[in-house]
Amino acid sequence: MRIIIRILINAVSLWAAATLIDGITLSSDVVSVLVVAAVFGLVNAFLKPIAQVLSFPLIILTLGLFTLVVNAVMLQITDALTSGINVDGFWTAIWGGVVISLVSWALSVFLGDDN
Repeated sequence: MRIIIRILINAVSLWAAATLIDGITLSSDVVSVLVVAAVFGLVNAFLKPIAQVLSFPLIILTLGLFTLVVNAVMLQITDALTSGINVDGFWTAIWGGVVISLVSWALSVFLGDDN
């Protein structure tokens, strides 16, 4: 059940980013959006910790702001792996990562996700 809730949170977060940020387009097909959300979750679960460990000195040096770059790269990797989302550039991915992080955090707090 927890995995389904996490995928739905990712799907809503991706939808919010696609709605609010010009340059991010998300498929209108619900199944495709859920696949993108699942891939995004897998990318964040497996690749993000590695990227954060490798970029730890930069994260410390920038007082955590480099995590925005890590989030943007995770979004661009999801774009490369799936056809249901399109991100037009790095700065678009930065702002998309900000929106996704904020919406995901808010929904996790509201729904009681234990991550």
